[in-house]
Order: sequence, then C-alpha cells, then structure tokens
Amino acid sequence: MPTAWHPDEDPTPAPRDVEFMAAVLEGRHGWLAADVAEFFSTYHSQHGDTGRSWAWAGVAEVVRQRAVERIERAEAF
Repeated sequence: MPTAWHPDEDPTPAPRDVEFMAAVLEGRHGWLAADVAEFFSTYHSQHGDTGRSWAWAGVAEVVRQRAVERIERAEAF
C-alpha cells in the first residue's frame, strides 16, 4: 500500500473507505460530521481537485443517510 499521495493516482475511494471515513467523522465530530466532510469537499473543489471533492461529498452523503436511518429507527420505538 502506498504511503504517500501521488497526483496521477485515482483518488476515488472504495465504498468501504467511504463508510469508514463516515464512521470516523461521526465519532470525532458527532452531529457536525456532515459539515466537516462538506468543508473538505469544498476545499478540494476550490483547489481544483475534483476527485477528492467528489469523494468527500460522498462521505457527507453517507453521514446524512446514517443520521436519517438513526432517526427512523428511534421513531419506530
């Protein structure tokens, strides 16, 4: 596994990586996790790195979907 980022590599994360990053952000930032992921998405977009911007946007979407699922489970009780 490479230990450094290379600009010619595809930064598209595997679905398990997106899930992992969503879990990490939720653990560290709680209800702000989606906003943190959106920040990284915007940062990379403004710096011309569309691949990473897209990846972080995917993480934000997963975080939001998990929040909706938690609310739906709580309402079911």
